[in-house]
Amino acid sequence: MGKDVIIACDFASAEETLAFLEQFGERRPFVKIGMELFYAAGPDIVRALKARGHRVFLDLKLHDIPNTVKKAMRVLTNLETDMVNVHAAGTRAMMEAALEGLTRPDGTRPLLIAVTQLTSTGKAQLRDELLIAQSMEDTVTAYAQNARRAGLDGVVCSPLEAGSIHAACGRGFLTVTPGVRFADAEKDDQTRITTPAGARALGSDYIVVGRPITQADDPVAAYERCVAEFVDKAANEAADKAGDKAPDQAAGRPTNPTEEEA
Repeated sequence: MGKDVIIACDFASAEETLAFLEQFGERRPFVKIGMELFYAAGPDIVRALKARGHRVFLDLKLHDIPNTVKKAMRVLTNLETDMVNVHAAGTRAMMEAALEGLTRPDGTRPLLIAVTQLTSTGKAQLRDELLIAQSMEDTVTAYAQNARRAGLDGVVCSPLEAGSIHAACGRGFLTVTPGVRFADAEKDDQTRITTPAGARALGSDYIVVGRPITQADDPVAAYERCVAEFVDKAANEAADKAGDKAPDQAAGRPTNPTEEEA
């Protein structure tokens, strides 16, 4: 599974979103459309971004009775998004209904993932407000297992939980992780966070990054920094594991680790 950075386009209008993305020139980053933008601009913003060549994660976090979610997904699947989500707390029956509604007559569909616990939720809130006595890790892992049993493709979780979810649900079960900040940035309202490099090391498949990119003085440079830390380093590590250096070693040519690391 290739890793990627998803930019959270949490803007108030289509015009602001498109103006922001114009800064990227010919590049077409993977983008997330959340509630604010979708409620302001409607389905047309999805169509506009798809027409421009962007992959789109529609982050509406559906959570309702199974029949309602199923019918909503029948509408959303026609937008040709690449990824959509629900709340895992809606139960396996709701997630199964979402999957059924999302699947088109020809069998195709976007990726469907489930939110486990929001990265703004801390241990005390889990215990005192949501009345969940289990640990955060156990709760998130159990929700992920329910999503896998319902047939979903993965979950939204903190990068800190990606490893335990892969251990419980398999390496091919996707972990889409917000709560990513640069080491020298503010945490904002997130509590369970790490850096892009930390998310890579912890096993995240996708990172969702909003304010560190959208509110940066140079958004393109911030995005490229994310890609360098999360995607490029992961690709290099995968190539190393695959033995890309073997031909040099087999031919008796010494390698220089210092130069390679540079």
